[in-house]
Amino acid sequence: MPLALIATPAPPPVPDRPDGAAAVLRAALRGGPLARTTISRETGLSPAAVSRHAAELMALGLLHEPREQPSPPRPGRPRIPLDVDTGRHLAAGVHIAVPQLTFSLTDLRGRVVAQERVPRVATPAAVLQDIAARLPGFLRRSAGGRSVLGLGVVTGGWVDPETGTVVENTALGWRDVPLRQSLLSATRLPIHVDSHARALAQAELLFGAGQQARRHAGRLGQEGDLVHLFVGNVVDAAIVAGGVLLRGRRNGAGGIAHLPVPGSSTACPCGASGCLQATVSDRAVLERAVADGIVPRPELGLLMAAAAAGHGRALDLCRTRLRLIAPAVALLLDMLSPDLLVLTEAVTLHLPELLGVLHEEVAARTRQPVEQIVRPSSFGPGALAVAAGAPVLAAVHQDPLALRTARSA
Repeated sequence: MPLALIATPAPPPVPDRPDGAAAVLRAALRGGPLARTTISRETGLSPAAVSRHAAELMALGLLHEPREQPSPPRPGRPRIPLDVDTGRHLAAGVHIAVPQLTFSLTDLRGRVVAQERVPRVATPAAVLQDIAARLPGFLRRSAGGRSVLGLGVVTGGWVDPETGTVVENTALGWRDVPLRQSLLSATRLPIHVDSHARALAQAELLFGAGQQARRHAGRLGQEGDLVHLFVGNVVDAAIVAGGVLLRGRRNGAGGIAHLPVPGSSTACPCGASGCLQATVSDRAVLERAVADGIVPRPELGLLMAAAAAGHGRALDLCRTRLRLIAPAVALLLDMLSPDLLVLTEAVTLHLPELLGVLHEEVAARTRQPVEQIVRPSSFGPGALAVAAGAPVLAAVHQDPLALRTARSA
């Protein structure tokens, strides 16, 4: 006797769950303004649980009911939508790079409200003193009376967010620098320390390409897999599986600086030659640009401006960099098979028309659908400012009710 196919009814909404408030906030972040009934359907929470969490989040200034209704009124009880409140809180951040420090403020949707760049001073102690001296004035000038929820401090290389320490950043020449401990006396804000690759991966998950990765996953509520590759003076990666960052022992996952580049003989400080960071970093590219007479001094802005103006040798150097990056991209695609690989790198940020060069070179090395998977940063030239505040925003969106605890402490 043939088995009858019986339609399985959708499971009823659950009354609540431990991360219920975070689920409500993330639903509003992804699709707001949203009616409470829609949030209930997307999160699986009961309407009563959604309403309760919405009230908590509005009291904390994280959600609000927009004044302008997104659709004409309908008969029956009015459906007042919920959206992320971007007018009351900000995240502060500092990105530490080789040439400069970037101070930033971002709203709860990861949008840059203000940023300032200053040259980086020499030693770790001097950098931290400079941050402590400049941060209060930056906040006074730029916060506009809004609450600042925390300070993110990010840089490249191997960073341990649990201890707040830069374990190693070879481009800066830093080892075992206690960022959080050194800055505690300079601010009363919670301090979140992380690598810029992981910070940008978190930002992509919350505000950028991560939403596309989520759709690629193909199941309601299922987070996608994403790889973020950062190429600057430091070259490193961050790996996200099912919406969760892979951190590894002592948070050392993603160290790809010493992957070999086929055909490269560039000397690396590690003693080998042909390592990825030594071959494709901003410093290496700018040394070539100065040696070839393309720019008078090693400044990335000068090289990008020359390429944008159509300078032939500048464009060739940019294309060469993308071709040298391609083997590492192909390797990451084949090893991890992510839904998306996001590249934060100067050429693709400033000259997006050259992305096809990378796509073509990667496609020659992998069977993955490269053009669908590999894309540039969602945040354009403001990526470093977004990275700086991203650890604070990730903490808020992961556990929004902790803000209530912090306020009552």
